[in-house]
Order: sequence, then C-alpha cells, then structure tokens
Amino acid sequence: MLIVTSNEIPGHRIDAVFGEVMGLTVRSRDIGSQMLAGFRSLGGGELPEMTRALYESRQEVMARMVNEAQQRGANAIVAMRFDTSEMGTNWTEVCAYGTAVYVLPLGEGEPGATGQSVYLTKTTAQQPASPQQPTSPQQPGHPQQGSFQQPGQF
Repeated sequence: MLIVTSNEIPGHRIDAVFGEVMGLTVRSRDIGSQMLAGFRSLGGGELPEMTRALYESRQEVMARMVNEAQQRGANAIVAMRFDTSEMGTNWTEVCAYGTAVYVLPLGEGEPGATGQSVYLTKTTAQQPASPQQPTSPQQPGHPQQGSFQQPGQF
C-alpha cells in the first residue's frame, strides 16, 4: 500500500477514487506512566513513556486506515494526515486519514513516468498471469495490493 502526504504520486496515474478513509483511537494514560512522566518533565527532555504511547497509537490508526482502504479496493492513500487532540485530562485521540485511491504506474515513454514507475510496469509485465487473481468487489479487475508494513520499532 502506497501512502503519501501529497495529492498525487509521482509516476502514477489515479485510476479510481474510493473516498476518505480513516483510522481512529482514543487512549487513556495509565496513572503509573503519567506520574513518571510528570516527574521527568520537571527536568526537561523527552518523555519516553509518552513517546512510546503516541508511536503505538499512530501505528494502530495507520493499520486501521489501510485496512479500510483495502476493503474498498484501494492500493494507495493520498493526502494522508495525522490529527491528535486531548479529550479531558487523561484521554488522547489520534486519527489518521486520507483519500483511498487505485493507482497505476506509468510506463516508459508515458508523460510523467519515473524510474520507479517504469520498473514497476516492466516487472508486472514479466510476471505470469495468475488464474485466481483476487479482485475488489467495487472495481472488477483491480487486484488487491499487499498489506500495511509497519516500520521498525524505535
């Protein structure tokens, strides 16, 4: 799944738009890490407990957003954004949202083609056709693309 913050993906043409997708979570801070973070904040610097909680929340909402996009038949998300807000004194809302789309890489000689898109079109053309290729119910003939890959832990 390609995920970009831009409205377009260089070297790709948007073939279908499936609409807005999002992932959402609301987390409460446990009293232990909240107290520890409070003590650490007196000296300044990073609060690892809070950083870890926010990182995990962002990974969770990204996975939910990608799952929703895949269910609609998308293979990319454009204009992706994060939003966070405080709810009360102990709750934090984290949201990831964007527009689910189906993109096609541009081949060699097509205006706007990039080295990556040319490579993708050549490797796709070299693969033998699969008789049981999965298709999306919303877009017949559009293959489902891979799953969301989480980046390495910090």
